[in-house]
Amino acid sequence: MPLVVFCGYPCSGKTRRAHELKDYFTQNTGRKVHIVGDEAQGIDKNSVYADSQKEKNLRGELRAEVERKVSKDDIVILDSLNYIKGYRYELFCLIKHTQTPYCLVYCLTSAEMSSEWNKERDADAQYSQELLDALILRFEAPDSRNRWDSPLFTIQKEDTLPFETICDALFRKKAPPPNQSTQSQPLSSTNFLYELDKVTQDVLMAVLDSQKTSVPGDLISIPGATEKIELTRSLNMVELRKLRRQFISYTKMHPTENIGQIANMFVQYLNKSMH
Repeated sequence: MPLVVFCGYPCSGKTRRAHELKDYFTQNTGRKVHIVGDEAQGIDKNSVYADSQKEKNLRGELRAEVERKVSKDDIVILDSLNYIKGYRYELFCLIKHTQTPYCLVYCLTSAEMSSEWNKERDADAQYSQELLDALILRFEAPDSRNRWDSPLFTIQKEDTLPFETICDALFRKKAPPPNQSTQSQPLSSTNFLYELDKVTQDVLMAVLDSQKTSVPGDLISIPGATEKIELTRSLNMVELRKLRRQFISYTKMHPTENIGQIANMFVQYLNKSMH
C-alpha cells in the first residue's frame, strides 16, 4: 500500500497536513494508516539536527520504520524534514523494490513564515533560530522532473490538501494535474538552490575578510561579481547572515534564469541595505 512522504522547511505545517491526510484516508479507505516521523521517535530536535551523525542515525531509523510498516494493506505517511534529495531517492528505491505506490507532498513556506510558526510553539518544541536558519539553507527543494520527487503535490499555507487527486495518484495511478505537481513550484532547479546557497556564502566570506583591511568609504571587490560593495559602515556576521537569509528567501520565490547574476544581485542587495 502507498507511502506518502512529506517534506518542507522546519515548522512548515507538515505534521498538521500529515494528520489531515491520515484522517481522510481513515474515513474514506477503511485502511489502517501509520504516521512515521520525528515526533514518534521522541527526539530532541536541537540536539539531533545539530549533529550530522545523530541526524544520519535518525534518517536510518525512520527509513527502517517505514520499511517495517509498508505492507499490502496499510498506508504509511512519513512526516519529517526529508530535505535531502539523496534521502528521498533512497525512499523511492525502497518503495520501488516493494512495488508500493508513492507520492511526495511539499509544504511550501517562506523562511519568515517558518520562523514565525517556530516562535509560536511551546519553548521545548522550538528549534533554535540558528539551527532553523541552517536547516532552511540545507533544504533541497523537490523537482517533479525527478522520478523520486514524483508525483509531487506542492501545498502552500492557504491551500486545502487535494485529497481526491492524491488518492487518484496513489490508488488509481492517475498523474496529478500540472497545477498540483509543477506549476506551484517557485523553483525549477535544485542546481539553482545550490548556486544560490554557495554564491551568497562566498560573498559573505569575502565581505568579512575584506573588512579586516578596509575602512568605511572603500569599494570592496567580490569574486564572481562585477559590482562592488560600497562599504559605508562595518557589517558584523549576525547582520550579514540576516541579510543573506532575507535575500535567499526573496530570490527563491523570484528565481533568476541567469545563475551567473546571483553574485551581482546579492551585492546590489547588500549595498541597498547598508544605506
